[in-house]
Amino acid sequence: MIDIQPEASHYINGAYVEDTSGTAIPVIYPATGAAVARVHAATPALIEQAIEAARTAQPAWAAMSGTERGRILRRAADIIRARNHELSVLETYDTGKPMQETLVADATSGADALEYFGGLAGSLTGEHIPLGGDWVYTIREALGLCVGIGAWNYPTQIACWKAAPALACGNAMIFKPSEVTPLCALKVAEILTEAGLPDGIFQVLQGAGEVGAPLVTDPRVDKVSLTGSVPTGKKVYAAAAAQMKHVTMELGGKSPMVVFEDANIDDAVGGAILGNFYSSGQVCSNGTRVFVHASIKDAFLARLKERLGSVVIGDPLDEAVNFGPMVSEAQRAITLDYVAQGKAGGATLFHGGKAIEGQGFYIEPTVFSDVTDDMTIAREEIFGPVMCVLSFEDEAEVIARANATDYGLSAGVFTADLTRAHRVIGQLQAGSCFINTYNLAPVEAPFGGVKASGVGRENSKAAIEHYSQMKSVYVAMGPVDAPF
Repeated sequence: MIDIQPEASHYINGAYVEDTSGTAIPVIYPATGAAVARVHAATPALIEQAIEAARTAQPAWAAMSGTERGRILRRAADIIRARNHELSVLETYDTGKPMQETLVADATSGADALEYFGGLAGSLTGEHIPLGGDWVYTIREALGLCVGIGAWNYPTQIACWKAAPALACGNAMIFKPSEVTPLCALKVAEILTEAGLPDGIFQVLQGAGEVGAPLVTDPRVDKVSLTGSVPTGKKVYAAAAAQMKHVTMELGGKSPMVVFEDANIDDAVGGAILGNFYSSGQVCSNGTRVFVHASIKDAFLARLKERLGSVVIGDPLDEAVNFGPMVSEAQRAITLDYVAQGKAGGATLFHGGKAIEGQGFYIEPTVFSDVTDDMTIAREEIFGPVMCVLSFEDEAEVIARANATDYGLSAGVFTADLTRAHRVIGQLQAGSCFINTYNLAPVEAPFGGVKASGVGRENSKAAIEHYSQMKSVYVAMGPVDAPF
């Protein structure tokens, strides 16, 4: 096992900083349950130090040209790609996700975000609005200091998804990773400094709510961006709204995936696997309610059973492994409790459903069939490898049932009829949707939800609107006409 202990717990003002008086946070490797590193939560003094460093450094960063800022972000993207293997190993230790996955989906997508927004930074301009003899011009301005709060399922990617647009727009960011996965964001900060980012512009503070709460409520913070659960999002949103802060909330879901009778069965099964078992089911956009037309339900389940036979469970550092442990013992216990509720509620346990004996937090990929809309497993977000298969008869019925949820993050449709695909997607209440695929999130496309699944968008040009504000200036070219 390699030594993954970071140089220090926090990254403040361009350097690693330690204060062991903060609460100790063990870093648990999910594949073994062993502590492989330790960090400490940020003390109030370190929080203050980071805020002051950011506030001091941000004006000069915002005053740089967008092209200059973008050059630094693109340089960081190049460094991340050059070190993808070692960053993927770190991500696997942090999360337990298989190397087969982290090598292609984590640091690489973080690099994509830095490259994309680095390229966009120089294009962030205002406009000229002619008004006869007078005119108005607009200026796109940075917000100031942004706080990013990350989830534990994609620690490298989420750090970059939040940092890249924030920094491209001229903001500073203090990022608080999940206390479950504290390691990867430190490497992102280190690489940004190496790429030329000024000290204080991207900083990392460790801790749980005792660190997140003072960051969210500090009046010197202008924007809060959270990736997390709906209950946490509601609390953070309320706290930020009390001070009229800008917010982006990327929250959870109970997303529908609709498989029509003319769908390619292999593609639909592949989409269901991506939408339920990638990252051991720990993805917010997962399509965990799989609605399959009654006429093909048996064929769908039979093919799914065959495909699940090729699951390779084991050491996530082995690139042949394609299904790893859950992130923590607590998250596995939550998932197993939902499995028990599914069985007690009358669903048919079609596949899996058991914890895997031995070291680590493993659970079998689990499929319930004969699920009905009122069952707990069909209504609540599980955030584990549990697929619910429901049947339907007609289009109007499945649209109504798919929308009968407080969530609205994602939705997918599988059908050979593209007219129907667009028609159905147009009626599904979700922000990030898919036709004949699932769970792809290129940086060029907006990502985010509706209803309880969030506010605002990450990625794409849409993210610029959430990390900047517009100033308009009216220019009069003649005398002022006043009534007295």
